[in-house]
Amino acid sequence: MIKNIRTQEYKVLIYRILLAYVFYSLARLIFTIYNFKLLKIDSVFEYLKLAYHGLTFDTTSILYVNGLFILLSVLPFWINTKKTYQRFLFYVYFALNFIAYATNFIDFIYYKYIYSRTTIAVMDIVQHESNKGNMFFRFIVSYWHVYVLFFILAFLWIKLYKLVRVEERKVEHNVKYFLTSKIGLLLILILSIGGIRGDFKKSTRPLNLVDANRYATKPQHADVVLNTPFALIRTFGKTSFKKMSYEVAPGVLETKIQPIKHYTNNPATKPNIVLIITESLGREYWGCMNKNSGIPDYKGYTPFLDELAKESLIFTNAYANGSKSIHGMSSVLAGIPSFRDAFTSSPYPKQKIQSLVSCLKETGYDTSFFHGAPNGSMGFLGFGNILGFDHYYGKTEFNNDAEHDGVWGIWDEPFMQFMKQELDKKQKPFFSTIFTVSSHEPYIVPKKYEGKFPKGTSKMHQCVGYTDYAFKRFFEEAKKQPWFKNTIFVITADHANLTAYPEYEKVINRQAVPILIYKPDGSLKGERNELAQQIDIYPTILDMIGYNKPFRSWGRSLIGDQNIQPFAVNFNSNLYQFQSGNYICTFDGKKVVGYYDIKDKALEHNLISKTNKEMLETGESCKAFIKDYFDRIIDQNLFYKK
Repeated sequence: MIKNIRTQEYKVLIYRILLAYVFYSLARLIFTIYNFKLLKIDSVFEYLKLAYHGLTFDTTSILYVNGLFILLSVLPFWINTKKTYQRFLFYVYFALNFIAYATNFIDFIYYKYIYSRTTIAVMDIVQHESNKGNMFFRFIVSYWHVYVLFFILAFLWIKLYKLVRVEERKVEHNVKYFLTSKIGLLLILILSIGGIRGDFKKSTRPLNLVDANRYATKPQHADVVLNTPFALIRTFGKTSFKKMSYEVAPGVLETKIQPIKHYTNNPATKPNIVLIITESLGREYWGCMNKNSGIPDYKGYTPFLDELAKESLIFTNAYANGSKSIHGMSSVLAGIPSFRDAFTSSPYPKQKIQSLVSCLKETGYDTSFFHGAPNGSMGFLGFGNILGFDHYYGKTEFNNDAEHDGVWGIWDEPFMQFMKQELDKKQKPFFSTIFTVSSHEPYIVPKKYEGKFPKGTSKMHQCVGYTDYAFKRFFEEAKKQPWFKNTIFVITADHANLTAYPEYEKVINRQAVPILIYKPDGSLKGERNELAQQIDIYPTILDMIGYNKPFRSWGRSLIGDQNIQPFAVNFNSNLYQFQSGNYICTFDGKKVVGYYDIKDKALEHNLISKTNKEMLETGESCKAFIKDYFDRIIDQNLFYKK
């Protein structure tokens, strides 16, 4: 053996780094198995192809995570081969790798709720929760199998690491030792830089999340290519809120989107408004929203809401403008969607924002927000203060922990009764929003109602039945009050949840939500199937109450804007998705990467090679919307300027 050359150490280092590749690949396979129905991988060959491209993203993660370990392994310390130093390297290696590796396991479960790899934005949600310890314990109980898998793989990783050791040897302190060490260090540094960036081309930016879509024929396949440590690393300390540098065709924004609205409706009275944002109560669960869906053996779980729909105007082709609860709040109340990152978690929410709250307060409405969780949960209290609500009612104001569900907040039935009692005291007109909590993981109902609601085929169905019953009880009591007859009720959901039917597993339909507008006088009825979205609720309400001043809104009035073609926009699998007319456009922030028939909700047949005039117009509308969105937010122009 040549004592002055560190061949043995380099071989062992390579082995240890290759082990990380093996376990990242195993995590990708398990992630795919857990989410197979959503990922829609057609063959083993297709999976292997995605996994192969995933190695590029694994390289970036592994080199970031192991940077310190690699450096400590190759620096010429003379004691590198000693057992004590190798034991020290062992702890460094696994401390860093296990923390990063564990994040992959989050998405085994969480992916089915957000339909993307977890990014640093999830920390913005968690930081607002006061019961983090309780949540962590509950997840251990509910998803014990994920923890078991992690510890099994961790044990195996440690065993394999110990199979190959660095043999202790005496090092001669001479020029040759230091020279070969420096050359080795330089080569490793160069290779690491290339691995982290994705290649060595000067013109290529460092590898990012959107680059995974280059290897995906279906948008969701990008999430197989990616790994969660990569998604966290690449979004740490960064924001997607940047101005778009591309140009859009003249006139597209003004004709297709019309971000400044002005209505002239003049109702005889100022109606009260009750806006209900229902936690996770996606369109799939509502029988009234699926009468014409064509889903074989379909069954709904909202008997009361289905009856209410017969006396309401319902929109059966509506979509959320985000995938998280806080996304739903800004979309519905302020008409501000969220894409890669939540608007409320960006550097820009603390500015003047024209919204339902500001416009209705301006016309004399008392404004209030109800949420049965601990005050401040989900960031609702903070954003509510930015919007300017007069009153906030949370768990603190409810003041009866006996009605707490033990996880998220006050059960929906008692909290909605609490809201009704507070509304009874309000000066008229009032605008009140409630964000419910019970139709959510861990999918439980109050003990006194166990067995009352159908359990269906999904854990979510029993919860839906309970929340539907809470609606029934609320309306039964509200009807007895004098304010009821002069009130407009709007019901929607923040996002969808667990799916039971393949139709709602499709990429676009994962964001499908209901929109229902009910007027007790029966003057607003019917079923509409044109595209609608959460950001349409804001202008619709202002149109209905007779707000007669110009205001900023990317949405359209669902009852009055006949000159704006219906559209829906959201973000999934690192792509903007824009539905309009006969087509769906997918856009990566720089260029359009796909056109699909409007009926192709699974995004399986890309028509980009057969573009026509309407496709190109849809693409221009998408680009105009996204550009104006970021420009207005960054320029603090979220209100009408004369």
